[in-house]
Amino acid sequence: MDAPSCPTPDPTLSDDGPPLKLLGHIHRSFHRMADPLLREHGFAMGHLPVLVALKDGRARSQAELARLAQVEQPSMAQLLARMERDGLVERVPDPDDGRSRLILLTPACRARMHKSRGVMQALSEEALAEFDAAERAELARLIRKLADRVDRMRAERLGD
Repeated sequence: MDAPSCPTPDPTLSDDGPPLKLLGHIHRSFHRMADPLLREHGFAMGHLPVLVALKDGRARSQAELARLAQVEQPSMAQLLARMERDGLVERVPDPDDGRSRLILLTPACRARMHKSRGVMQALSEEALAEFDAAERAELARLIRKLADRVDRMRAERLGD
């Protein structure tokens, strides 16, 4: 029986490396692990910004979803077309503008979302298993502080 292989560490990541490079590495690795698990339930990591934005049941415009997901309109249009084809979202008339359509999650999508939440929660718990409560709180505080700073920088530079 072969011993389980350990992944080869990324040689470009070091303890004194740029923190944002580490965050990018974590994001990509988590994405690669979560995506196939989500696909078993009919979702993909790329769907998450739309699912999160629409989970409150409020219909939103394509432009608003693009802004929230921080993607360009054409990319959001393609994503929504695929999600609509797959029965995850539907377009409904905008009550304030008869020419426009808003996006909502379908009932079938809503019924399956708890499974995808469970997948993400389990992976998150596993990733944080070696952190005690104080370390988790400090990590969350530091990441929130960084996210706030990057959001302010983006607003200053891009005006959004």
